[in-house]
Amino acid sequence: MRRWGLVAASLMLLAAAGCGEGSDVDGDLTNNWGAMAAASGFQPAAETCHLANFAKAGPRATYEEVDCDVLHRTETVFVGEFKSDAAEPPDNTAAVSRDAYRTCDEKTTDYVGGEWRHARLWIGVTHPSPAAWTGGARWFRCEVVELDSIEDDGALVQRQGSLRGELAGGTSELMLTCYAIELDDAGAIDTMPDAECTEKHNAEFAGVWEAPAKASYPKGDAAWDEFHDGCRTVVAEYVGVPDDRDLQYRTGVVSLPGNADVWAQGDHGVRCYLWLDGAELTASVKGKGTKALPVQYK
Repeated sequence: MRRWGLVAASLMLLAAAGCGEGSDVDGDLTNNWGAMAAASGFQPAAETCHLANFAKAGPRATYEEVDCDVLHRTETVFVGEFKSDAAEPPDNTAAVSRDAYRTCDEKTTDYVGGEWRHARLWIGVTHPSPAAWTGGARWFRCEVVELDSIEDDGALVQRQGSLRGELAGGTSELMLTCYAIELDDAGAIDTMPDAECTEKHNAEFAGVWEAPAKASYPKGDAAWDEFHDGCRTVVAEYVGVPDDRDLQYRTGVVSLPGNADVWAQGDHGVRCYLWLDGAELTASVKGKGTKALPVQYK
């Protein structure tokens, strides 16, 4: 009883101290505190450049923005949001992945000032890491990167300067133009270095063929024949020659789709090049008609 009496007395003294005049303690411990902001996750920013290589998943720990005037590898042109309640980030074949890629395709063309497939550019979609996705993150980043020449298998390169507006006017050094193809002993393309169209060359970029939505990624001769036929139509329009049965005797073609990953996301754009084996052109054949591209043989 004595112990409890001492505790009660102590509480009474504390209460009396708190109720004296001039005290700043009013008994309400929260009424003067500012409201806490709602919790929010990491959100990447658009129109930023980054040191890291492109990656399908973008954890917060690897995110590092840099000034676009210093050497960098990727550039974010747009940040969108997945409309998905899935438990895990979507794979390439998911409808939301295809929608995101389509958005990035359109946003990149607007950002760089022209059709990005007409230049040494590549795009990809980065989504949150699995842990961030579980935590509620639903953003996606539209990334554009500069590629090296076809000669070097189109490897990603470091660059200085933003790609914003780079293709406006069609005079960028990144534009696809003319090439000097060399064959190996088996008759397959060995090298395809860039060439000025005013210098000796035997191939030229003609445009992009959009493969049908139902088309499969090419495997086997029959599939490639469909792609080559599509590119011949692009070449015929580019040069200004009839798109008929004689077209195959006027020129060969090189058909280059993107990789299987972007194909699964809906990118069916195929870069098309006309190719005149053994020829030595010293000017572009764009719009030159049948005199520039006569029937070679039958």
